Amino acid sequence: MDQRTILRLATSVPDHDGFPLVDDLHARFDALAAAHPDQVTVTRIGTSRLGEPLHSYRIGSGSHAAVVVGGVHPNEPIGSWTALHLAETMVTDQVTAEALDTTWHIVPTIDPDGMRLNEAWFDDPFDRVRYARHFYRPAPDSQVEWTFPNSHGSVYFDQVLPETLAFMRLIDDVRPELLVSLHNGEMGGVYYYLSEDLPDVIDTLHAVPRALGLPLDTGEPESPYLRELAPAVFAMDGVEAAYDYLEGLGVDPGEHIHGASSAAWAMRHGALCVVAELPYWSHPDADDQTPTTEPYAELLRRCADELDASGRELQEILDAASPMLTIETPFLEGSRAFVPMIAGMVDTDRARADREPAARVATVAERFGCEDLVRCFRLRYGGMLLRALESETTAGTAPAAVRRLRDRLAERYASWQADEATGSEPIAISRLVGVQFGAILACASHVADPTRASRPSLATTTTGGA
Repeated sequence: MDQRTILRLATSVPDHDGFPLVDDLHARFDALAAAHPDQVTVTRIGTSRLGEPLHSYRIGSGSHAAVVVGGVHPNEPIGSWTALHLAETMVTDQVTAEALDTTWHIVPTIDPDGMRLNEAWFDDPFDRVRYARHFYRPAPDSQVEWTFPNSHGSVYFDQVLPETLAFMRLIDDVRPELLVSLHNGEMGGVYYYLSEDLPDVIDTLHAVPRALGLPLDTGEPESPYLRELAPAVFAMDGVEAAYDYLEGLGVDPGEHIHGASSAAWAMRHGALCVVAELPYWSHPDADDQTPTTEPYAELLRRCADELDASGRELQEILDAASPMLTIETPFLEGSRAFVPMIAGMVDTDRARADREPAARVATVAERFGCEDLVRCFRLRYGGMLLRALESETTAGTAPAAVRRLRDRLAERYASWQADEATGSEPIAISRLVGVQFGAILACASHVADPTRASRPSLATTTTGGA
């Protein structure tokens, strides 16, 4: 499939006003399977922690195998529409299906329990304040994406979740040549993770957002140790790279690293892995490479100080409330993981600031990325802690002291909401789905190319630490 065709398909995705609720998403997939029983096979691959069946939808009978999984982080629902659009396209567009010669194994959402806790903002995803106020993200050891087995250095992890086990079994049963884990970010521009340095694929990954009028995110990377293959395209180097980087800074890697990713597990089978990270909101500063007057090291220290102050406020409230809380909600579990984690992030940023050349100035994009990360974490984890406290006050089990802590946090949270970045614009969902869909097509086309080298054998493939 040539790039022109991929761009045509990526720019033809229908628009939506919001994101589907879990029940609606499953109903749409089931209706597709019922309407096309000769093309769609439904297989139960596992059960969620709260007892919901997890299904994979096999579409097509091509000679190449692909696994596409949505909801790996339940606050990232762009992939819900992408998974559905991919399934519908492969059922109804015979030309595209034949060109890719692929058997697709699609899981609409691998963490339905967690996704349900975000549904309050799905009907209006364009309001960042509302999004953050109803935000839920599982604690790291409760995230499907990051609970694959891992053994590297001092880190050993085998506390595999039921959903992760289902994901692992699907990968091992299919042995895919392509794995797509459907993620998205929040603010800025488009960026990608790719497990191989493939110039033809990268060229298309750049062309798709350009065709859809979206900027690349060329500012501060999500993690400082990432290896850049091209602008806004990073290598999937696994937890080993993170471990070595943190150890080099004098930071204990065991405090930050636990399980491995789905990509590490799939690369055991020689899979090409791709992640397209997409924002809900764009900002003109996200790809502005104009130098500022602020040294990069000072930017890191300034933002670390701001994040530290916010983290200390949240920690103080959490510590004061914890002895009085009686309802073990997912919001409380997440708060107990993420609020202390802020302090570790602050220490890491200060340590790396000390290693930056004094003469290097930050770009506008780097400044925006660092400053917005502070806003993001305040809104995310302040919102989650508020939800934890409100679970007690709504249930009528909260002592007066807990209600006072809730009111105190709500007042502080309102000031953080008022500090939201100006100049950001919501992005049409069709354009976001178009980027993910285009990335899938680009990678599937590469896998299906009869001129490419044969896939590596299991014995010679990187294991990703487990």
